[in-house]
Amino acid sequence: MAGKLEAGGGDGEYTQDGTTDLHGKPILRSERGGWRACSFVVVYEVFERMAYYGISSNLVLYLTKQLHQGTVLSANNVTNWVGTIWMTPIIGAYIADAHLGRYRTFMVASVIYLLGMILLTMAVSLPSLKPAKCGVGTADLNCDQKASSVQLGVFFLALYILAVGTGGTKPNISTIGADQFDEHEPRERRQKLSFFNWWMFSIFFGTLFANTVLVYIQDKIGWTVGYALPTVGLAVSIAIFTAGTPFYRHKPTSESSFAKMAGVIVAAVRKCRVPSPVDPTDLHEIDPEQYAKKKTSPLPYTPNFSVLSKAAVRTGGSTSRWSLSTVTQVEQTKQMLKMLPVLGITFVPSAMLAQINTLFVKQGTTLDRHVGAHGFEIPPASLQGFVTISMLVSVVLYDRLFLPFMRRLTRNPRGISLLQRMGVGLVLHIVIMAIASVTDRYRLNVAHENGVFDSKAGKTIPLSIFVLLPQFVLMGVADAFLEVAKIEFFYDQAPEGMKSLGTSYSMTSLGIGNFLSSFLLSTVAHITGRHGQGGWIQNNLNASRLDLYFAFFAVLNCANLVVFFAVCRMYVYNAEVTHVVDGGGEKQREVAMQPSPAAGAPDLML
Repeated sequence: MAGKLEAGGGDGEYTQDGTTDLHGKPILRSERGGWRACSFVVVYEVFERMAYYGISSNLVLYLTKQLHQGTVLSANNVTNWVGTIWMTPIIGAYIADAHLGRYRTFMVASVIYLLGMILLTMAVSLPSLKPAKCGVGTADLNCDQKASSVQLGVFFLALYILAVGTGGTKPNISTIGADQFDEHEPRERRQKLSFFNWWMFSIFFGTLFANTVLVYIQDKIGWTVGYALPTVGLAVSIAIFTAGTPFYRHKPTSESSFAKMAGVIVAAVRKCRVPSPVDPTDLHEIDPEQYAKKKTSPLPYTPNFSVLSKAAVRTGGSTSRWSLSTVTQVEQTKQMLKMLPVLGITFVPSAMLAQINTLFVKQGTTLDRHVGAHGFEIPPASLQGFVTISMLVSVVLYDRLFLPFMRRLTRNPRGISLLQRMGVGLVLHIVIMAIASVTDRYRLNVAHENGVFDSKAGKTIPLSIFVLLPQFVLMGVADAFLEVAKIEFFYDQAPEGMKSLGTSYSMTSLGIGNFLSSFLLSTVAHITGRHGQGGWIQNNLNASRLDLYFAFFAVLNCANLVVFFAVCRMYVYNAEVTHVVDGGGEKQREVAMQPSPAAGAPDLML
């Protein structure tokens, strides 16, 4: 070890954030991590996004055209599956943090993911696993070739095997990337600030390929080739990620985040009648040397959520997990719980995102999709590529122009706070739904003026599909603000040892948002279709009232924005002070004085 220290130029050459190699040995900063290691992670994500969006982007059309499902059923099947995709990361984060570690959890889950993709490709390729074609267009009410229970069972089994696999990859891959930067080294800390921007930028390259090339192949060449390509791409991405193993830094596993939080809550409830000490330094905490051995820091006491602090009150009784917690465990629990209101306000915009690959795509099937002098016909799902393009452009402009300007103006390293960035995205979602409502009203007017009353008859409305372009483009701009900020917020505000769980919050937001979309679509279709009325959402989109449905979403987003402002006024960012000092032989645990939300500073308000 002495030789290694000398070769490394002193202790400072070793990472100071507790990262090790795969076998738990200390590592030199110059040999592992940084952008070199991140390059493998980012390339993996490009291919993986190609695989995922190669399936999800056009799934609603496969369900309607190939499995002959109606508008509401097919859209809900898509959003329920996507919701599951984004909910399973909670389990993956738990396994990674408490048992296998991020790398091993990711590798096992990747194999499951690949098996699901292979079975899915077989389900769309083998004649015995798909129903015969019938009818004109989609959701033919007279179709007598419905998919059998076996065919549906194999198809959805493959989809949900894939969902289990993504549960282990999604919460860990971005966290593995962020772990490659040492917070204790100033240069790497600055690099980490831009990591999530470039992370989103890189993965959307894969999304763009899926939304343009793959959906065209599925639409014009066939579903077999269209699903086989993302399957091969996923296999290549796993191989690329594995090749980077010698360069990765790894965070060691810790006690289960759920167990620590449950222990704090149970201990606090059991001691709810016990008075808290006047001096917070009298609360229970272990020696700082034990934290130093793990290369972590104790968290200082904060006065918010004071009822939870009772979990650290010494009573002289049992010292088990369910009776006594350390101040650090209490503060970790506080940090995770105080993010829940922020998580709640992201559900509605996540439900808006679910419209991109469901109702927005279905709108496109009713419009003229020919472009150019030779009448090239673009697939309806390909407009999702404009979400990706506008997202890429917005991220670059944000990182290169807006961010430096706001840094000089606010002296905030992030330019504007993460919640302010989310707020811009929420406002854009209101604008998007208002535009979508007006656009669909125009689509219906043109359809009726030209006698196109049935969208299932195979005749399209004499109106270019590009009339839908503004709602797709603005959705990408909104993502550059809301989605990037959401990922960074939940990672940044989560305590060490719970980063994977924090990252899974952003995944949970998308999952619940998709389930919310299914609930709203089914409820609105049921309520508006009572008493023999057609309802707002029908299989025949030219008789539907999607304009009213999108207007309802705009109103819902306005209400959500009001709640967001209330949440922002109450939220206080984590304190930066995390060290313990020694004064005259007596331990003095520093108390983090968090700023009052009424202080009035813009970056504290949001």
